[in-house]
Amino acid sequence: MTTAPAQFEKAPGWAEAAGECPLRAVVLITTRNRVADLRKAVQSAVSQSARPEVLVIDDGSSDGTAEIIQKEFPGVKVHKSPTSFGYIVQRNRGANLSKADILFSIDDDAAFSSPFVVEQTLKEFSNPRIGAVAIPFVDVNQSPEVKQAAPDAKQIYATYSYIGTAHAIRRQLFVELGGYREHLIHQGEEEDYCLRMLNEGFITRCGNSDPVHHFESPKRSLVRMDYYGSRNKILFTWENVPFPYVAGHLAVTSFKTVVYTLKPGRFLTRLRAVLAGYAVAFFGDAMRQPVSPEIYLLSRELKARKAVPLGEIEQKLSVKQSAGLKNEIYV
Repeated sequence: MTTAPAQFEKAPGWAEAAGECPLRAVVLITTRNRVADLRKAVQSAVSQSARPEVLVIDDGSSDGTAEIIQKEFPGVKVHKSPTSFGYIVQRNRGANLSKADILFSIDDDAAFSSPFVVEQTLKEFSNPRIGAVAIPFVDVNQSPEVKQAAPDAKQIYATYSYIGTAHAIRRQLFVELGGYREHLIHQGEEEDYCLRMLNEGFITRCGNSDPVHHFESPKRSLVRMDYYGSRNKILFTWENVPFPYVAGHLAVTSFKTVVYTLKPGRFLTRLRAVLAGYAVAFFGDAMRQPVSPEIYLLSRELKARKAVPLGEIEQKLSVKQSAGLKNEIYV
């Protein structure tokens, strides 16, 4: 098995034997014109036993969101943008506004199901290979299925990515890897970040905590999600997939994305999005920074298997320190 690099040899920041976790947490909630949904999310965050910092970033709301939350939750930090920059930009901004060790992010139409989710999840950063935790969650309005949960709690399971409404990440690692790629605008930024993180030797762990409850807002724009979800699949492939795999991956992704649904309206939206993705890739600000072929194949394995014991793949993880990561994030 590959020997971990020097910075991995230090304790990851919690005293397992004593059952204590000195890691500091921040819960980041980005929002725009959903103050009714947001109240539930904020209340669940301020009620956490771990007493995290709670940070709300108002992405240019016009419904008085910032003022209402500041009045009703005076202990919550609220930052309001005069105009909308989008959730990806605001989540990057939030990571730089806090000094916490672990950044939790939930959508404004979600809530922690118990007061212990943050406390439980902090203890899951028990190995310095863990860069993110995919917190279990339930799409309450769809089904009772718990997603992102580990098969069992007896060992650490790596997974492909996390869902934006239910995850925790090492904040300093996120900052040093450049955060989310802001030209993605909306949709797919988590998959992109998790692959780049994996390329530096860090995994996304399947969680074991109480779930996040996601109450999908009726204000969500399916057209927007269709468009950026499809566009960004092309950009993800162009920017991350190495030779000789990129051509085949692009072809398959393009075909599957366009024919995912044959309903005329959605078909045309997706077709326009795929063409827009190619335009940004070839003529815009997208840059090819592919991961190694070995990590690409590992990511495909993780996606196919959904949950893989860390012990099975640790020898495949990088030991390089090219990201210039600071040792203090592990102590």
